Amino acid sequence: MSYYADSGFVDIPPGGLSDALAKPAAQRFLVTGHGPLSVVGLPKVGRIMLAHGAGAGHCSTFMRQFAATLAAQGVQVLAIDFPYMQQINEQGKRRPPPPIKQTVADFASWYSLIAPLSEQPLWVGGKSMGGRVATLFASELLCHEMHCQGVIVAGYPFHPPRKPDKLRIGHFPAIRCPVHILQGERDLFGNVGEVLGYHLPNNIHVAWLADGDHDFKPRRISGLNQQVLIDEAAILAASFVRA
Repeated sequence: MSYYADSGFVDIPPGGLSDALAKPAAQRFLVTGHGPLSVVGLPKVGRIMLAHGAGAGHCSTFMRQFAATLAAQGVQVLAIDFPYMQQINEQGKRRPPPPIKQTVADFASWYSLIAPLSEQPLWVGGKSMGGRVATLFASELLCHEMHCQGVIVAGYPFHPPRKPDKLRIGHFPAIRCPVHILQGERDLFGNVGEVLGYHLPNNIHVAWLADGDHDFKPRRISGLNQQVLIDEAAILAASFVRA
């Protein structure tokens, strides 16, 4: 059996998703023509389409906890794996992500499938690279005559580690919807001292997680732990969706 079959994913055509999503249980699908999709919770206050970071798919411990806490707050999470991550999981061989434009196109394809499945507002977001992809997608919405409720990012990669001059915020002014970034204070991809020095558009909001790194891991001396910060981030994200 494949990685996804072993993990409880079941094949489903895109046309079968609407009925399947009405069930309250967490579900895992392999959607024909798209790929892996996990659905957690019911859309009591809204929905979010969530993408993973560069190095681990949406079934990682971080992503599963973040999704579960969002769902407990009434936000339905629709978490996806990009095609390159599906290949990694199926073949057991590491590979880098494709050019970012391809990943944004994959994200847009998922959005076009998921958005019409409910009348509840649909946010987009992701962890690290997945969050960057979501912001790039949001910056291109007007070109594609599409609408997005807003963007949630868990750990935005403002720049590569130790390369603070290579900023990844040039597309921010083109984003018309709210963007809420949940960032660890010690994040090597953009710490509190660096980010506070940026001139971000008024619709870009950053919430800081005390002593957290890029994966929201604090130092032991802080008295906090990663699970607490992940839950804090998800509760903040849910409050943005409800607002």
